[in-house]
Amino acid sequence: MEGSERDEDARVRLPQLRLDELLEELQARIDAARGTRDRVHSLLEAVLSVGRELDLEQVLHSIVEAAAAVVDARYAALGVIGPDGKRLSAFHTVGVGEEEIARIGHYPEGHGILGELIRHPEPLRVPKLSDHPSSYGFPPHHPPMNTFLGVPIRVRDQVFGNLYLTEKRGGAQFDEEDESVLSTLAVAAGVAIDNARLYEESRRRERWLRANAEITHGLMSGSERGTALQLIAERAREITGAALAVVAVPMAGTDSLTVELAIGQGADTHRGLVVPVDDSLLGRAFTTAAPVTSPDITSDDRVFPGPQRLDELGPAAAVPVGSGASVRGIVLLVRAAGRSPFTDKEIEPLQGFAAQAAVAMELAERRRDAEQIAVLEDRDRIARDLHDLAIQRLFATGMTLQSAGRFIDHKEASERVLRAVDDLDETIKIIRSTIFGLRSPAGEGLDGPGLRARVVRVVGEAVPVLGFPPSVRMEGLIDTHVSKEAADHLVAVLSEALTNVARHARADRVQVSLETDGREVRLTVEDNGVGVPAGGRRSGLRNMAERAERLGGTFDVAGPPGGGTTLVWRVPVGDA
Repeated sequence: MEGSERDEDARVRLPQLRLDELLEELQARIDAARGTRDRVHSLLEAVLSVGRELDLEQVLHSIVEAAAAVVDARYAALGVIGPDGKRLSAFHTVGVGEEEIARIGHYPEGHGILGELIRHPEPLRVPKLSDHPSSYGFPPHHPPMNTFLGVPIRVRDQVFGNLYLTEKRGGAQFDEEDESVLSTLAVAAGVAIDNARLYEESRRRERWLRANAEITHGLMSGSERGTALQLIAERAREITGAALAVVAVPMAGTDSLTVELAIGQGADTHRGLVVPVDDSLLGRAFTTAAPVTSPDITSDDRVFPGPQRLDELGPAAAVPVGSGASVRGIVLLVRAAGRSPFTDKEIEPLQGFAAQAAVAMELAERRRDAEQIAVLEDRDRIARDLHDLAIQRLFATGMTLQSAGRFIDHKEASERVLRAVDDLDETIKIIRSTIFGLRSPAGEGLDGPGLRARVVRVVGEAVPVLGFPPSVRMEGLIDTHVSKEAADHLVAVLSEALTNVARHARADRVQVSLETDGREVRLTVEDNGVGVPAGGRRSGLRNMAERAERLGGTFDVAGPPGGGTTLVWRVPVGDA
């Protein structure tokens, strides 16, 4: 009896257990379906969030935030691969505060496990980072990280960057579903990045078109050459996000370029700088008539040493103004340190913009030629009028007085008439000399090239003796304001100063500065040598001082605290 009851209870409990198991399995599937639904919903929200933005920086930040949310990761980052395809050029993070970032230091460049994903752009899951062969630890103050999931982001079949996720919350491992969800988000991210790029490119083209229209209007309105170049440099700097814009032009009679215009960061130290065409960044763009770029101007050997400040500057692009054999100058744009290098898509419209600079310079020269022709024609008319009217009338008046003098009996009156005739003859000579001057071409009678070219030539001749090229910087209307006498003395002083540096200073750097404000001209020669010896010969320095005193100027020699010698020779510009 009891056995039959137990069998009956067993038969009753067995279906109940099976029903409980079925209910548990059903609940698990319902939970899984709900979890899948929620995850799909989260993924769709993430896709919508990254596709909502049009600004590229905002898009990248939204992608990182969305990636951390969909896989429940504590830390997330997006590394943008640089143009060389080997290292990261930008790094966007979520989960690490500003203070932590400051303590860690420089963003990663793509070594270790991050570089593994660059070299092999495929999804990568690692249970423990320290166990991976490519991992070699973290820098000081870096938060601890163990679990890792990385997925590449492709834009039009090219890898744009990688998503890096670490530390899944709750101490769990990243699984296949996390990888699948993140890979799906990466596809949407690639589309969003492409859209943002296209939008950014269209806006940039629109700004170039507006700037071109502004410059064309200025040219048609008769803007001066300097005004047009200033506008071109300002707009190019604004559109490309450059920290510094420089316009350099060739110096007549030399193989050098001089910085005519500089705006932005460190502009004062670049303005007036003289750069050789050979072996320089600007010179290469000038001789090849093609754009030249530099990923980092501070470490580029083609940047000519000088007093210019390159601190906190980075990528640069030098674009020729004009084309072929008619290159009229160079536009140099330099971005701040850490910014992205100039791309071909940015260089292309910049070349068209530089062509506007060539048109500006061409129109300015043609306008100046036309004005000069008008002046010469006016001078010729004045000379002709003086000859045909003034001289003939004066000559006739003199003949009349001379003939009338024979009929004057009074001695003093006769002498006065003869003196008046002599004065008329002298006046005729003066007018004839003036006519000759009016009809002579502008600049005729000046000996040799301008002072700028002479200074560059003297510096170039000193290079073999010094063993290195000095840096040269010139500001002001040097060829216009400085008289020939002052220029001759200045060139002699410069030659003597460079010779002294070569003989006695044991220097490896010399800076030559030439400036004028229209009232005086100042020559500064600074070296980093041993300084002026206390008991040495001073005949050369005495000659420089005498030349300055002869012209009413001053001459000073100083030893800066950092060592070396600074010579300052200044005199009035004189009558040019």
